[in-house]
Amino acid sequence: MVARTRFDADPCPVARTVNAIGDWWSLLIVRDAFDGSRRFGDFHRSLGIAKNILSARLRALEEAGVLRGEPAPGGGSHREYLLTDKGRALFPVIVALRQWGEEQCFTPGEDHSRLLDRRTGRPLRPLRIQAADGRPVRPEETVVEKVPEGVIEDMVRRLDG
Repeated sequence: MVARTRFDADPCPVARTVNAIGDWWSLLIVRDAFDGSRRFGDFHRSLGIAKNILSARLRALEEAGVLRGEPAPGGGSHREYLLTDKGRALFPVIVALRQWGEEQCFTPGEDHSRLLDRRTGRPLRPLRIQAADGRPVRPEETVVEKVPEGVIEDMVRRLDG
């Protein structure tokens, strides 16, 4: 088997994100965790994934700090896998993938699932990419800038202050 390329030290945030959660099983596990799956059996039933692959992905998500495994209530050998704050921060990513899929991967009228606001029962508004002043931004209106160490922390402090 060919070793997977790692991006641990890559300066690109997208590369590092793909490194942590970039395979489809990991993203589907995170999706299921948002939907309430907690135990190995829950994930296995939902995904139909081979047990050895599921074990490896759960372990990798724990190592990446996305999930936290802990003994299930009631004792026994069962474990529960809970989203950490880092894992919960993936919610916009999962919503973006879902909304893109709803728009791009289904024919009109084809059955699919929807993500609803629990309080109102209505679908969420489409995500928008916005500039700091709130205006919508298209891809061609952006540029990637390499940020030296320490600069991001200073920028966050200024935006929060």
